[in-house]
Amino acid sequence: MKFGINTYLFASPFTNDGVSWFPKFKEWGFDFVEIAVEDPANIDPVFVKMALDAAGLECRSVCAATGPGRDLRGNRKEQVTSMEYVQALVDLAPILGSKLVAGPIYSSVGRADLFDEEQKVQQWQTAVSYLRKLAAYAAEKDVKLAIEPLNRYETDMVNTCDQALRMIADVGSDNLLVHLDSFHMNLEEKILH
Repeated sequence: MKFGINTYLFASPFTNDGVSWFPKFKEWGFDFVEIAVEDPANIDPVFVKMALDAAGLECRSVCAATGPGRDLRGNRKEQVTSMEYVQALVDLAPILGSKLVAGPIYSSVGRADLFDEEQKVQQWQTAVSYLRKLAAYAAEKDVKLAIEPLNRYETDMVNTCDQALRMIADVGSDNLLVHLDSFHMNLEEKILH
């Protein structure tokens, strides 16, 4: 088993300066780093990869930060911005040595609104259609995408593993996976005894 740490714990946004944490991560016993890339322009992926190698660490995944303005089910501008952002993460992941981009890429974090059933279905279908395109783009680059369910206070779209699996089935791509975060699972998953 390998253990990793997310850069969000120490830097937001993560920049080239954040590599100063890598030797400490290794000292603490971590094997890999999940690099949260809020803005691809904030890092030089070649420089970051060299720092990972020097510390004896891997980048197992690139963590997507889908804040306001990045929303596959939002308005047209948000959809385009989100598509361009995720594609940029897919492009830089292999440079960092990663084959995975993970996060709640289906919607912006913090969007937890009340919608009627028809609106929910439309938003779901919109996100699915864009995820199909992103999964195909990532497959061309030999990168996989993983959607992360978030708790109900951070999204009203995908809160459970079952919902994530349904979205993956609707997208219909082997290149789309689920990323489970135990923090969110603790709030949303029901334990059956």
